[in-house]
Amino acid sequence: MNWYEKLNEYFPIEEMKSREHMELLLKEKSDVYIKDESPVHVMMYAEFDTFIFIDYVWVSAKTRGQGLGHQLMEKLKEKGKPIILEVEPVDYDDTDTEKRLKFYQKEGFEHAKSIGYSRRSLATNELNQMEILYWSPEHESEESIYDKMKEMYVNIHAYKDKELYGKSYQHVDEVLSIDEDRGIDDILEALHEEEKA
Repeated sequence: MNWYEKLNEYFPIEEMKSREHMELLLKEKSDVYIKDESPVHVMMYAEFDTFIFIDYVWVSAKTRGQGLGHQLMEKLKEKGKPIILEVEPVDYDDTDTEKRLKFYQKEGFEHAKSIGYSRRSLATNELNQMEILYWSPEHESEESIYDKMKEMYVNIHAYKDKELYGKSYQHVDEVLSIDEDRGIDDILEALHEEEKA
């Protein structure tokens, strides 16, 4: 299986970019969009001047729990920039979502509770709600994370979308919102409460 097939098999269709989209990013934005792979992992990320966005991380089931994910995160943290990623809210019917959140919690990521993220999938036309997690060496504000997410969305997710998919993703201001009183619980804290119960 090649790197794209591994990601495509692991991630839901509504979260996947087309192969053509990812190859175009690797070719035309090679200074920013990076593929880090081995036979047992694939990590796609975008490194901007002031932050890193993790697009996809896949670690082979055979090697999970052996510290590879931690090593990948450490490699990015060494760059000394905030690291941002999108995650699905925990779904107790899908143990992978919970394991994923626990992993990022252990790695010191925080939940950007004030940032709303809701994007319509061009593949399924369904609305996809995601939460934003971030790690920051300088304790970045959520407003700063929000601005970085907007930059990433325009330059990575929506890059040449009309050309690639025949239609455009929603405008960044429709997808991302910031509201201090969003009224959502900290998804990482909720995991902690779950463990104590």
